[in-house]
Amino acid sequence: MKTAIVTDSTAYIPAEIRAKHHIHMIPLNVIFGNESYQEEVEIKVDQFYDEVRNKKELPSTSQPAIGEFVKLYEKLSANYDAVVSIHLSSGISGTFQGAVAAGDMVDNIEVHAFDTEISCMIQGFYALEAAEMAAEGKGPEEIMTRLNEMKESDRAYFMVDDLSHLQRGGRLSSAQALVGSLLQVKPLLHFVDTKIVPFEKIRTRKKAVKRMYDLLDEDASLGVPMRASVIHANREAEAEEMMKELALKYPHVEFFVSYFGPVIGTHLGEGALGLGWYKR
Repeated sequence: MKTAIVTDSTAYIPAEIRAKHHIHMIPLNVIFGNESYQEEVEIKVDQFYDEVRNKKELPSTSQPAIGEFVKLYEKLSANYDAVVSIHLSSGISGTFQGAVAAGDMVDNIEVHAFDTEISCMIQGFYALEAAEMAAEGKGPEEIMTRLNEMKESDRAYFMVDDLSHLQRGGRLSSAQALVGSLLQVKPLLHFVDTKIVPFEKIRTRKKAVKRMYDLLDEDASLGVPMRASVIHANREAEAEEMMKELALKYPHVEFFVSYFGPVIGTHLGEGALGLGWYKR
């Protein structure tokens, strides 16, 4: 059985890696006023942060239309017997539910939708692992079993640099944002039961980064093979330096640099940093 791997744009897998592993991508949308753009297709990450800086109102975001899923699955049916469709957490988007609904609407290909319960490049790791298995001829059931196993070891922590961004997006009250900014609080966030929730409040950016390093060390110091990613919101040089530093310390970990694109960046804001990983 030949299996296609689909993910959505919020995995933020670098385009060259998607191409190398034949990972198909369906974009979510970011909306400025009356103009809607497909992220990774019609608006790139650099353009997005420039736009946000120049506008008073934050953009909104939306999931792909079910028809877009149907169109992609039907196109894939010409060359594949099955699809494993891997998506961001159902607790923050209806994208996974859209994939499920579209799968019920196509007859000529099996669709197996998977809720990663996470997002960004950690979601991307699920797609990458699935694509490697598909290339080895593994079927969708075996791939889905492995993806569920991955949930036992995946971790992701995100540091928000600009509290006003969370406040403008309705995730934080004005009073909380003001007090947090005065105290230089850098909230560390993570996913619990499909939702993004606070993990710890840390006083400075430097301490927040160190805390993420310490959390990584709890798993990486065991010496087991892992994949990890440094994720940034328009802070590429800083993310590259972090990756180099961590790669020297943990040679058994395969490191990537990725980014918070328009949809997730809308909620976290420019300057956010993340670190995520799983055990191979």
